[in-house]
Amino acid sequence: MNKFLSSLSILVVACATAFSANAQEVKGDAKAGEKKVAMCIGCHGIKGYQASFPEVHKVPMISGQGAKYIVAALAAYKKGDRKHPTMRGIADNLSDQDMADLGAYYENHGKVEGAAAAGKAAEASPKVAALLSKGTCVACHGDNFSKPIDPSYPKIAGQHSDYLFVALKSYKDEGKATWGRSNGVMGGIAKQFSNAELKELAGYVGSLPGELKTVPQAKFR
Repeated sequence: MNKFLSSLSILVVACATAFSANAQEVKGDAKAGEKKVAMCIGCHGIKGYQASFPEVHKVPMISGQGAKYIVAALAAYKKGDRKHPTMRGIADNLSDQDMADLGAYYENHGKVEGAAAAGKAAEASPKVAALLSKGTCVACHGDNFSKPIDPSYPKIAGQHSDYLFVALKSYKDEGKATWGRSNGVMGGIAKQFSNAELKELAGYVGSLPGELKTVPQAKFR
């Protein structure tokens, strides 16, 4: 276990360093991003909208998500490290500036001035607490799973549990041509768990208070 944690720490530092160097090159413009969301709102701008691939699940909430994580996710789709065909097709048509602008837009989308911060996370059951400890989840996703230690990592508290479950399984299935995800850190973590255990983790994290939301765009209100 100590050897695994040591390797995990090295990977985390390496990934964070590489992304930080790239992130400094492009600054996002939220106003420009507002003009580029037409490709996003058809799924992410409808409350309760469900995707059917690779199985039925709610599409992730991205309003309130960290800008640099959105950029990192889009870049992973464009590179092919995330293999979802719809997202890959969208990301292929985005420049680095487009990604940065979309990230800047969604980071503050739906935020209300003076709104109270998300409450403290509910205590996990002993079983789930053991799974969280085994996966060292808080080490990257931070306090209450809403304050990631690196801006290129996602906030996950309150995210749709069924989406989290599908995402976690995708890291186990990195070789799948149409839904796998290739990431050294997340792959190493997800592969420690059975699908049943991943479902329990996703259920707990999804039940927590968080900053993520779906904000209907004008077209769908």
